[in-house]
Amino acid sequence: MSKRSAMSDCCEANDEAPRQGVCPVTGTPGPRVRLRTVKAILRDSSLRRFRPATYYFCPEPTCNVVYFSRQGELYSKDDVRTTVWQKEPVGARLLCYCFGENEQTIASEIQATGRSFALDRVAEHVRSGRCACDVRNPRGVCCLGDLKAAVARLREEPD
Repeated sequence: MSKRSAMSDCCEANDEAPRQGVCPVTGTPGPRVRLRTVKAILRDSSLRRFRPATYYFCPEPTCNVVYFSRQGELYSKDDVRTTVWQKEPVGARLLCYCFGENEQTIASEIQATGRSFALDRVAEHVRSGRCACDVRNPRGVCCLGDLKAAVARLREEPD
């Protein structure tokens, strides 16, 4: 095995593994997450016990598990460097891990101007190649869908 393929293997999820796993705590289906994302999000102490496997993200808000593997590896909210918006109470959750867009600032912007420009700001950063969702977002995916849903929800909430 070449040095390049060994490095590539350590940072990639197994493409042959199922795209979804089932959280062993809640039974909630969760999407597969790349190894580079899991390793970037884990605290140093948690990374020291990390074992390469195919990892999945548990989106269930009431579950403490963030990442799990079919081999029994579990990483909780205490094991990660950042808050995980799906696991936090509604109100001031961080939605965009690259550019800091959160519910509180979006709600304030809507209250002050009647709309939010958060999607426009983040979309411009994405077009300019500045995002790093694959390593900053605990799910390892772009936040635009989550951000769009949050803006719509916050626009509909009464003042």
